[in-house]
Amino acid sequence: MVSERMKGLGTARSVIRELFEYGNTRAAQIGRENVFDFSIGNPSVPSPDAVNETAVRLLREQPDLIHAYTSAQGAADARQRFADSLNRRFGANYTADRLYLTVGAAASLCCVFNGLTCPGDEFIVFAPYFPEYKVFIEGAGARMVLIPPEIEAFQIDFDTFEKALNQHTKGVLVNSPNNPSGTVYSKATLERLAAILTEKSREYGHPIYLISDEPYREIVYPGFQIPWVPHLYRDTIVCYSFSKSLSLPGERIGYVLVPKEVSDGDAVYAAVAGAGRSLGYVCAPSLFQQVTSLCCDMTSDIKVYEENRNLLVTSLREMGYHVVEPGGAFYLFPRTLEPDDMAFSERAKKLDLLIVPGSGFGAPGHVRISYCVQTETIRRALPKFKELADSYK
Repeated sequence: MVSERMKGLGTARSVIRELFEYGNTRAAQIGRENVFDFSIGNPSVPSPDAVNETAVRLLREQPDLIHAYTSAQGAADARQRFADSLNRRFGANYTADRLYLTVGAAASLCCVFNGLTCPGDEFIVFAPYFPEYKVFIEGAGARMVLIPPEIEAFQIDFDTFEKALNQHTKGVLVNSPNNPSGTVYSKATLERLAAILTEKSREYGHPIYLISDEPYREIVYPGFQIPWVPHLYRDTIVCYSFSKSLSLPGERIGYVLVPKEVSDGDAVYAAVAGAGRSLGYVCAPSLFQQVTSLCCDMTSDIKVYEENRNLLVTSLREMGYHVVEPGGAFYLFPRTLEPDDMAFSERAKKLDLLIVPGSGFGAPGHVRISYCVQTETIRRALPKFKELADSYK
């Protein structure tokens, strides 16, 4: 006997991964250059030179130490460097003892959900959302409450949100810049959210935690700003990953920040650490604890993402697609040209154009386009997008 739920998770890949694997199969059949794969968020720009140089230097200078275990929550010197960086950037006063280093943002979120969840708890998520949130929340024994998308700008539908809040609400998850829409929540949006949560926390007699999932924090375009959420709401827990900012998705390194201002903060941090222990998320990869902490003020050269965004937004609008301009990240989330986004994605697939149906993100009638690819790939794909649009005329 095995867990049927875990068996299901292990045998059914997400639609993103299904398309990605299909793309690999088609590439072997017809050549990689003939498959226009916009399915997965794999950064297309290299890490800064200093990242590889730092890794090589550490391997040479500390061959007997660099692969050793660290403290379960991460090496103290690495955590302090992360705290110092956050303090410089955001005018804060964080310390190493409030950072828990993790195997990427996924582990950060799992540690937070498992650390916070008590029987009957609910977490509110705003669509469109990264599909694994549901897996993480339900895996912690909580219930995910989904707020449908506000499709004109992908900001928060506050009327629906306020109706969903109740005594069982333990936390609210925000992701800005957003995967899959690229939307950046405005300061006004976040301030209104904070005011509601403050009022409801007082009414219910317990804190409602705001969990800010921020792997795309550094990828923001001119005209948009990313507010530092803990400055707007005291009960904010930050989950972060260096996968996107430093182009290191395969190295799986990130952190949880529990600011001292958080209600019951000592207990929350201990619970995050306990969840890490329970899940086996202790001692994140030691080499990249050091590398990322020494390079955490850097970013990859992300200008190409802005170029790709501008090219796609302009071109697709000219073809008749409805597109909300992304403020950050490297995703576009246009409306489909028929109500059935699954059928639309399948029609695109016949053109070897791989775009992900929006239903999996809680926003049917849309598709996600990951434009973290070479600009030339987008230029060569534009006739395919045009052919797809023309097929509906």
